[in-house]
Amino acid sequence: VQLQASGGGLVQAGGSLRLSCKASGLTFSNYVMGWFRQAPGKEREFVAAISWSGSTTNSVQGRFTISRDNAKNTVYLEMNSLKAEDTAMYYCAADIRPNSRRLGASDYDYGYWGQGTQVTVSS
Repeated sequence: VQLQASGGGLVQAGGSLRLSCKASGLTFSNYVMGWFRQAPGKEREFVAAISWSGSTTNSVQGRFTISRDNAKNTVYLEMNSLKAEDTAMYYCAADIRPNSRRLGASDYDYGYWGQGTQVTVSS
């Protein structure tokens, strides 16, 4: 299984970025997908998750939106109104097992991780 995240970069506060994560080696449409982030000196934290049917949960309500395109084996994280505190390495992850009925928000719910993409927001 490979998860390839992209789309990070340097953006000014108030700006937007769209992260992408392309998956291979698994039946993508059967997996809950999640985004996490880790800022320097902090623990990794949950950002958002999306089920195989499109249900979502989100810890950054109103600014971030998770979506997926099962035909492209890709999950997205649309980030708007970015703040300096959003600066972090962003990781995509796939559920530890297929056909899960819950949207996990813990590291332990995910068995496959991408390499991360850096998001830096300048104030």
